[in-house]
Amino acid sequence: MPHTTRVLVVDDERGARMALEVPLRLSGYDVVAVANGREAVTLGQAKRFDVVLTDIFMPGMTGLEVVREFRRMSPDTKIIAITAQGSLEIALQAIEEGAFDFIAKPFEIDEVLALVGRAAHHSETAQAASSESDQDFSASGLIGHSPQMVRAYKLTAYAARTQTTVLIEGESGTGKELIARAIHRYSPRVERPFTAVNCSALTETLLESELFGYTRGSFTGAAGDRPGLFESTDGGTIFLDELGTTSPSFQASLLRVLQEREVRRIGSREARKVDVRIIGSTNINLQELVQRGMFRSDLFYRLSVLVINLAPLRDRGSEDIASLAHHFLKKYRRDGTPQINIGKDVLELLARYPWPGNVRELENTIEHAVAVCTDHLITINDLPQRILDLAAPADVQSRHAPVSLIDDRPTLAELDRRYIQVILSETGGNKSRAAEILGIDRRTLYRYIEPAGSHPHARETDDSE
Repeated sequence: MPHTTRVLVVDDERGARMALEVPLRLSGYDVVAVANGREAVTLGQAKRFDVVLTDIFMPGMTGLEVVREFRRMSPDTKIIAITAQGSLEIALQAIEEGAFDFIAKPFEIDEVLALVGRAAHHSETAQAASSESDQDFSASGLIGHSPQMVRAYKLTAYAARTQTTVLIEGESGTGKELIARAIHRYSPRVERPFTAVNCSALTETLLESELFGYTRGSFTGAAGDRPGLFESTDGGTIFLDELGTTSPSFQASLLRVLQEREVRRIGSREARKVDVRIIGSTNINLQELVQRGMFRSDLFYRLSVLVINLAPLRDRGSEDIASLAHHFLKKYRRDGTPQINIGKDVLELLARYPWPGNVRELENTIEHAVAVCTDHLITINDLPQRILDLAAPADVQSRHAPVSLIDDRPTLAELDRRYIQVILSETGGNKSRAAEILGIDRRTLYRYIEPAGSHPHARETDDSE
């Protein structure tokens, strides 16, 4: 590495500055480290830097303002944005302001060194898609700071500022449509329609008629001419979900749209030009389908110009699962009600569950828990049984096993007592809630359970409820 390559490190935390400055110096870079954005800009006015690494969230002048100032006064400088709060909005805004790349804390220093090396040798200036400082990046619905999600955020940001075709890969429930909508929302096409089509939900004939339209008399029931979704989405973005389920005939028609930018209605010989961006998605490996002769290779290469892969939730780590859980808690909290909390043991259990339905299944789980929880606290009692069966330790499962009522021939009084135990088990030992369900007062409840001793699920603090 040439010793003349000048690198500026900007971070208000001394430890973070040292963690970058020392390895960069040892790698042969000429490094200057400063504690705030204003000092960085002042240095940039007096001296040219090849690469700037700047933290995003700093008091006073933020990292995004540093990016903006360096893009204005030194367009050739490559700027790498660094933040502990990796998100789609931050990646989009950093790249929108002209950052060369984006990296999230905690990072591997080898990864940083490789990125600085690429930036230092990059021959072209990264182009900013917008110079406006007040552009609004509203919440995308994509939550998580894992390395897999940060990569997806960066690719989404790159895709938003181009017109290229995008293929989104990932299991069902990972958020493929959210990515597609984010690309559209932050693209120049935002004022035009966004249309989502689930290809697996329609028959081949219906799918083609919906997308391409038809002319009067082209088939039974075609009483008049009707434009398809490609025409009605002209100027916008069309999202084709589950492309791996489509037929060879449909694939040939879609290839023509991509190549010629035109559509032909069913029953018509007239081709109509359309300006529509196509984003495809699949939960099946299309490359494997190509190798097995089940998907057109020419269409696959047209679709996969830019590929965004969404990792399954089980591979994203416990922090992403916790972030998503808290996000959905806020989403399903009823207006005017106190905040709902979630126990640490519940988050640990959720992190052990394999989530075959991915983020969609987690959202449904939290919605269920919010609906059944008491005292505005989600406990293990409030989770669906399938999650306890797969993820809960054996001692937790035994505590939640249903209480038997009639394994023997109990007396009527004993049957009453056992039924009350069932209700107490279902309410997690909440005597007030159990009495309400049973339609009796608390004193009556205590008369039933006192002869049998303290109920294992009963809470000592229940008198205050």
